This record gives sequence, C-alpha cells and structure tokens, in this order.
Amino acid sequence: MPQGEHIQLHQKRYGFRLDYHEKKRKKEAREVHKRSAFAQKVLGLKAKLYGKKRHAEKASMRKTIALHQERDNKHKAEDGAPGSAMPAYLLERDQVERAKVLSNTIKQKRKEKAGKWDVPLPKVRPMAEDEMFKVLRTGQRKKKQWKRMVTKVTFVGNNFTRKPPKYERFIRPTGLRMKKAHVTHPELKCTFCLDIIGVKKNPNGQSYTTLGVVTKGTILEVNVSELGLVTPGGKVVWGKYAQVTNNPENDGCINAVLLV
Repeated sequence: MPQGEHIQLHQKRYGFRLDYHEKKRKKEAREVHKRSAFAQKVLGLKAKLYGKKRHAEKASMRKTIALHQERDNKHKAEDGAPGSAMPAYLLERDQVERAKVLSNTIKQKRKEKAGKWDVPLPKVRPMAEDEMFKVLRTGQRKKKQWKRMVTKVTFVGNNFTRKPPKYERFIRPTGLRMKKAHVTHPELKCTFCLDIIGVKKNPNGQSYTTLGVVTKGTILEVNVSELGLVTPGGKVVWGKYAQVTNNPENDGCINAVLLV
C-alpha cells in the first residue's frame, strides 16, 4: 500500500464506522444539489469552463448508456427467409433477434488501432525532462555532459545488452528495472502478478516509450495467458493492455488495471 493511505489501512484492519455507508449515501445525494447551486452562481470564464466540463461528462455518460442498451436491443433479422418452414399463423409476424455485440467489438478494435483506449486515468500530470533524467558527468571530460540517467522505473527485455559506456546516451539503472506488474481485472475484482511484454505508450512522449520508462498512466502490454482469457472465436489471448495507476518509483512495484 502506498505511503499516506492511513485511513484505507485502518478500514482494512478494523472495518468501517457503523454510520459510514449511510453518511456516504447522504453525501452523494447532496452532491447533485451542490453542483446545481454552483452552476447557478458561477460567472464568466469559470462558468464557461464548468459548462464545457459538464457537457463532456454528459456526452460520455450518454454514450456508455447507449452501448449498454445496444447489447439488449432487439433488431429485425437481416434475412427474411427463416431457417425452417413456419406455420401459417406465424407467417406475418416479424422476425426479431438480439443485436450482435460484433459491431461493438469492431469499434473497439478501431479505437485500439488508432491508439485510443477507454482508460481508467484519462488525464495524467506531464513530467519535465529534469524530473525524468539526471545529468551524469563521467570520465575525464567533465565539460561534455551528454549522458542521462533515467530516474524512473523502466522495463527492459530479456535479450537486452548494454552498449559500451563510451557510446551510451541513456543509462537505465538495474535497481529500477521491473519485469512484473500487479494487474487488477476490473470485472473479476482480482489482482494477478503478470509478466510485462512491453511498453505500448508512455503519455509523456514517444522517446520515453522507446526507452521503456514506466510512469503513472503508461499503457503496458502484459502476458495474460495464465488467466485463460478466450476470444469470441475460441483463440487463447496471450497479451492485453493495462494502464499503470500508481507511481512505481515511489511504491517499488507496478500496479495496473487491465483494459477490457
């Protein structure tokens, strides 16, 4: 557990207060009125920004609801010809069938190809280069400071060999290299320790992705073969994407949520 989460630790050990859930329910019920009061009072640029934010929230909520409804929706059958002969009293009745989940799968694949995922952390704090790298002055040439040491957690493959020190530009310390991640499946509510296959995308830039730097919000590809996930076609899924939800350099481990 990360540092500073004393309340969560206490709840895990001793449970919740007797009135905790009731107070939480009441607070959530009041939130609507608070939001409404703020929207009526706010003026100027702040009002515009707030309106834009609420509009985006409502649009995403409508899309989610529409996707859920499409799954249970009923459509007319594409082909009017039934598979077998029908009795006369059923001839004029329309054929209906459940909407296919196929269209949703195709949309999801398109999103993945475009590099867009429905991620748990859509916005991440950008990191400056000074925070990511440390300037290293090595050897006799103290004036020429071309080496950079990565101060964040990195992933390096098994068949990696370092360049000779003379030609090395970026140094990835072995103490900060990690090959496994604690990945939580959001639907199963279970956490598994899985091997990392590679870094798919670091939100801070392409150069950090190629270096394999793992920061909060990074998309990793993890080996899910031991989970036994299967595609609709019956093939076993080997790799899936997961987003890092913690700061690995502070916690000493990588915690991620599987993108399903």
